[in-house]
Amino acid sequence: MDLQLEGRVALVTGSTAGIGAAIAEGLAREGATVVVHGRSEERAAAVVERIRRAGGTAHVALGDLRDDAGAKAVLDRVRAAVERVDVLVNNVGGSDTSKGSWLDTTLAEWSEAYDANTLAAVRLVRALVPAMRARGWGRVIQISSRNAISPYANMPAYGAAKAALNNMTLSLSKELAFTGVTVNGVMPGLIETDQVTQFLRDIAAREGWGDDLARAREHLLTNVARQTVRRLGRPEDIAAYVCYVASPLSDFMTGSIVRIDGGSTPTL
Repeated sequence: MDLQLEGRVALVTGSTAGIGAAIAEGLAREGATVVVHGRSEERAAAVVERIRRAGGTAHVALGDLRDDAGAKAVLDRVRAAVERVDVLVNNVGGSDTSKGSWLDTTLAEWSEAYDANTLAAVRLVRALVPAMRARGWGRVIQISSRNAISPYANMPAYGAAKAALNNMTLSLSKELAFTGVTVNGVMPGLIETDQVTQFLRDIAAREGWGDDLARAREHLLTNVARQTVRRLGRPEDIAAYVCYVASPLSDFMTGSIVRIDGGSTPTL
């Protein structure tokens, strides 16, 4: 299927690894020019190199989106690389740093989670969406989490920040009614990124299974994820959906927040 993304320009935040990198590479395969964002020059260069080797076009915009000054620096680099942004994928974020109980999470950690997962997206929307509206076409795609609607007790700030991102997605879609700019979100479940692979290693070590990641994976699926699909998600699962939502083929879809979680969320 031709997703009609040839000639479009996409900025994917937090795209030097994991889900973000898969999204950037997927959009580039569909013909979009991609701006890869992150804080590691080495990892960003690796993603860009993979895109270019596959025949795509990519640029780098490094910087920290967790405060206004950092976001401005990133935007300056984006504008130096491309003349416009048609597709904004707000993927950058981060889980709670405490990994403790609800009451152990400090106010500073609540603030950090909101800056990383919600305000980073707000900063880029405010900077880039007015031009999309003026052109009469654009896409904003928010990468949320199943924790937004099915939170864990030991990650309260992360879940709350992603819930705010979901609320913002629907609100912004109404703000942009009849403009040609759509706003949609996705809530991934357990996706086997480097972070989840490390979690599997921790499980295996704790249970005395050595390097048996297959056993740890089965334990995670059975006792934690409680999915109805018998595998962990892959970054490409999220990228495939994002590529469709980024395309002109999704013109009739806005304000939607879709779960891609292997059936693990037990509610509607």
